[in-house]
Amino acid sequence: MEAILQYILQLLTGDESGAGISAIGYTNDPDRYKDFRIVIKASGFFNDDRYGKAETLPSLPLLLWEDVPILYGENKTEMIGDTLVIHADIVAGSFFMITRYEEMIRPQLRDAHGRFPGKESLPYKAGFIDRPIVEEWGVLLRSAMKEQNLTVNEPPAEISKVYLTHDVDQLAHYRRTRGMLGGLLRGLKRKKERKMALKSYFGGVIFDPWYTFPYLYKLDTELQQHLGTEKCEIITFIRSGGGRKREDKPASNLAHPDYKLLLKYTKRKKVSIGLHTSYEAGIHPELVSKEKKALEDFTGTAIRYNRNHFLNNREPADMTHLIEAGITDDFSLGYADIAGFRLGTCKAVRWINPTTRELTNLVLHSLTIMDVTLSEKRYMFMNAHDAYQYCISLIETVKRFNGEISLLWHNNTVEKNASLFHRQLYKDLLEYIHGKKN
Repeated sequence: MEAILQYILQLLTGDESGAGISAIGYTNDPDRYKDFRIVIKASGFFNDDRYGKAETLPSLPLLLWEDVPILYGENKTEMIGDTLVIHADIVAGSFFMITRYEEMIRPQLRDAHGRFPGKESLPYKAGFIDRPIVEEWGVLLRSAMKEQNLTVNEPPAEISKVYLTHDVDQLAHYRRTRGMLGGLLRGLKRKKERKMALKSYFGGVIFDPWYTFPYLYKLDTELQQHLGTEKCEIITFIRSGGGRKREDKPASNLAHPDYKLLLKYTKRKKVSIGLHTSYEAGIHPELVSKEKKALEDFTGTAIRYNRNHFLNNREPADMTHLIEAGITDDFSLGYADIAGFRLGTCKAVRWINPTTRELTNLVLHSLTIMDVTLSEKRYMFMNAHDAYQYCISLIETVKRFNGEISLLWHNNTVEKNASLFHRQLYKDLLEYIHGKKN
């Protein structure tokens, strides 16, 4: 636990060097308080006789410490001698959030796709899904450090990094015979669709309404040029496996000329490529290595990024298969049904295995906003105005805490004739991040 404790304190204080952390203790032993300038009182969450049991789940309503919800401990501080004692156990709370501890404790609570529902999560039920609560605890801890005349480096109020990501669930609408015939059938009533289906099928993928990568990459690269490549990265996640499950259909055929064209265009635009792990691999994660190799053979590049199809990282232990396959960064950690901060943080964090309590080198990037999360009736079901306002509030929150923001827009949601608002919304959000709409 020592490595985990040090890592969480680094996350809360923003002190990557760890120099100032030695003045902060984590204990419930009063005899040790004098050894530290600040003590975070341990709540017993990590005790072997309690850890991993349902009794450790926080009870609602949560207590507030200076208007910030706390999961464990009490909402008070006190001076004991020269030591400032914080009774809110923000170490256990941070561990709970960044490990998705409750998902390990409640394995029976899953949706039709085996995912933990965001609207069943503690952050949603307690009303802070739109707040990076770990960062808020960090602000309070740093304030306490200042009171104790400890050195504090406050981060600037700016977005540290923007990830513009696109999942290729289906490359085109009418390029397969079945899709074209469907378009012709619907074209009996909508002549425009009949024309599009024929033009796409016989003319080429560049005429397909779902081949929107030129539009997406144009917007992406404009923002990247403004922010710089260090602060803005574009990633396209491509599926290389699956096909036996309905959710993986239509199967990706990387040998098809359309995929080769996408690869050539993506490389020309200097867009990073990640593995879009299949739905099937989400059920059987031992397939991840095979799918990663297939994508590497196709692209001719080493693949280090991953996002699961349907965001179906079913169990925390599935992450071990990503590590074994050589994945260094995962971008799957968002709830499909609610946009916000699934990990309770807007910072990239190293994955901690909640079962073994092992700190790993796999980096988790929270998925802040996914297009269909905002619009689908079974999810947030927002109109264009409300979706924009909600997204802007998340962007401003990330900016306030010097965090990173990850957007996921699918190529098929931004077709020109779509009835959804995602095409314009994506453009508006990137312009807002750019500063054109501020």
